[in-house]
Amino acid sequence: MNKQARVASSIAGILALGMSVTANAVPDQPKQWEKCAGIAKEGKNDCGSLDGKHGCSGQSTVTNSVQEWVYVPEGTCEKITGGIVAKIKPAKTEKS
Repeated sequence: MNKQARVASSIAGILALGMSVTANAVPDQPKQWEKCAGIAKEGKNDCGSLDGKHGCSGQSTVTNSVQEWVYVPEGTCEKITGGIVAKIKPAKTEKS
């Protein structure tokens, strides 16, 4: 086998390995999302507070407030220390 054929074969093998690893590493899109309160960092909330103090993302002033939340895949919130499920929301689906 000549040098060019060996290089091409090596590249093909690397690409095939990379594609199989990527296919196995990416999880399925969640079917449901949870509003998970009590885990948002200061300024990193997803939307308005549960108590109505503000109506926009990024406006939390306290880390881990039970009034501030972020979206996480369903079933994840209760696994996070301090996480409280505030609401479950269906995921958006792509229109065909």
